[in-house]
Amino acid sequence: MKLKRIILFTLAVIICFSKINSQVIEFEGKEFELTNVTASVENMNGEQVLKVERDLAKLPFDPDRLETTVDEPTYVKLKDVDFENGTIEVKMYSDIQDPSPFPGAGGFIGIAFRVNDDDTAFESIYLRPRVGRANNQAARNRAVQYFAYPYPKFDTLRKTAPGKYEGSAPVDLREWITIRIEVNGETAEMFINDAPYSTFIVDKMLGKTTHGSIALWVDIATVGYFKDLKVTVN
Repeated sequence: MKLKRIILFTLAVIICFSKINSQVIEFEGKEFELTNVTASVENMNGEQVLKVERDLAKLPFDPDRLETTVDEPTYVKLKDVDFENGTIEVKMYSDIQDPSPFPGAGGFIGIAFRVNDDDTAFESIYLRPRVGRANNQAARNRAVQYFAYPYPKFDTLRKTAPGKYEGSAPVDLREWITIRIEVNGETAEMFINDAPYSTFIVDKMLGKTTHGSIALWVDIATVGYFKDLKVTVN
């Protein structure tokens, strides 16, 4: 009985500690859980926006081991949503931290979807706005990135299927970008700035999940801002 009481007490402490340390932020009438990021509601040019940055104190990265320390669960995750197929649309604005902890920072910002409850698996499409209007095509071709967490991430995909999971998009830093992702089964299409046609398509996603939540995602050295999130579930 004594051992049972100790076990029950330990479980209660763990649950209590988890609740205390669970961070939630409300924005545009929606609640988001913070996962390895800091977040705040800010005023930008007279309107409310959600500011999100990766928290390197919670989840450090190693520039010599990018494959294992980037493309991680670093986002604010929408609560009480179970998304399988449908449309996700949001306006986002990306800048690079000053000083930047990573010289190769691209202003990494995007959307994670089909995120499972414990943040161990999801799909994602994100942008590197810094190279969206670069003066050479090779750089532009890396403005868009798909990856699946925990595997495969960008570096693996770049080696095993070069060019298939990256693409170009007419984007840049320090401008509002409307991104819309349409998900249908194994396929995801990305539309930029209300274009009538998709800029990027993943014809067969590689993730482990078939449904889950939606998250607003950033990575190293990025100051990300979001507004006007709209989700349609089919």
